Amino acid sequence: MDGPDTLQPPKADQQWFKSNPVSIQVQSVLYNNAVEDVHRSLVSLARAAELAITVGVCSAVRVAYGDSSSVPCLNRLALANLQKEFESSLTITCDIFNDNLGSARGHNRLATAATSNFILIQNPDVIASPRLFQRLLEVFSRPGVGMVEAKQLPIEHPKDYDPRTGETAWATTASALIPNELFKTLGGFDADSFFLYCDDVDFSWLVREAGYKVIHQPAAVVFHDKRLSLMGEWQPSKSERYYSAEAALILAYKWSRP
Repeated sequence: MDGPDTLQPPKADQQWFKSNPVSIQVQSVLYNNAVEDVHRSLVSLARAAELAITVGVCSAVRVAYGDSSSVPCLNRLALANLQKEFESSLTITCDIFNDNLGSARGHNRLATAATSNFILIQNPDVIASPRLFQRLLEVFSRPGVGMVEAKQLPIEHPKDYDPRTGETAWATTASALIPNELFKTLGGFDADSFFLYCDDVDFSWLVREAGYKVIHQPAAVVFHDKRLSLMGEWQPSKSERYYSAEAALILAYKWSRP
């Protein structure tokens, strides 16, 4: 396995960007998502792309959707309308899978075609803050960083991170930036083990096992559309409870010692 000495993610400090702006593929797997929610997310991504390109840290942003729905969320007309509306800042594509591939396998397929410097794994209902790309990229100016996650609102995952360095045990791919070369070198997500949930935890541990750091970046903010109870608690769906419990068991089995 290549380590930090042989495979360094591209640096992303402001001076480096002056002559080396990077490209990003934002990729999301759709499953029965409303067109309105996709549009709302694209509005925020377009603004973040405009700002990142204007200040010179980014050369291009491509949004790649993969649709696992039985009836595609984006028909040809809907996709064409979105492409036209956001053509000044985003290139938008949609791969109709004709099968429910799940999160891990869907993202692996989308990443196969990625030629960008970075891949941003993101949920399709996430709303990006205007400086999202800049705040995520700037962390890669540090040596040995392999994965950077954004802070989620209104509910953060209940996990620890170093308040000074941002180092954390794992990153959620509700919104996480990864160098394309590193993602492919590590083989992407373990789609044979994980259908939904914990594929991001598993991949984070692969990143760390290869000698890289996983960083939580509080300055990069996204809104992740989680439904809250009157007491302000997250209300997971039945499928979320089932697949997260299943994935946790698989994760424990895969990484436990004999």
